Amino acid sequence: MSDPLVRGSDYLNAVRQIAIDPSTIWSGEDIIERIQVCTWIGEHIDTINQQLREYLEACHQCFPESERREVVIFAAPIAPDYGIDALCNILVDPVAIVIDVGRTAPQDWLSIVVHEYAHAYLSSPGHDARLLDVLTHLCLGLGLEPPNARGMDERAMDQMLRNWPHCDATPEPLAFWRGNG
Repeated sequence: MSDPLVRGSDYLNAVRQIAIDPSTIWSGEDIIERIQVCTWIGEHIDTINQQLREYLEACHQCFPESERREVVIFAAPIAPDYGIDALCNILVDPVAIVIDVGRTAPQDWLSIVVHEYAHAYLSSPGHDARLLDVLTHLCLGLGLEPPNARGMDERAMDQMLRNWPHCDATPEPLAFWRGNG
């Protein structure tokens, strides 16, 4: 399709199909905002997704080919009610990662991909010692600060790993998707 609005709308509908719950992907109630966001997505999503695929490939390179899972990655705005930057649907094949790149600065996108890739690699949503090991491996391989859970109980480790590697949130995530970010 050549119309960016239609392309962006179709894209978001396709991403909803691979999300754990379609309602996690933003749909917007304001028609003007929805038109603006879908049009921007239709014009720019290929560039954004290419960057995310490069980060995904960097994560793959941290493991032998025989250990790599098939993973697809997409950028899309996540509904604000969920309060998350990204999601990993381990219930689909290939595993699907969705990153809301509007929620963090571009310099933090790799960190979000690393976190979700660790879930994909383990095929597990948990934030436990296994995730700690994979995140540590990925962080060391990609030049990010590795997590340090020494002396932490399971609950404290779970809380730390939920936001590791750390990323600062943007004040208005949809600004990016409207082309103002």
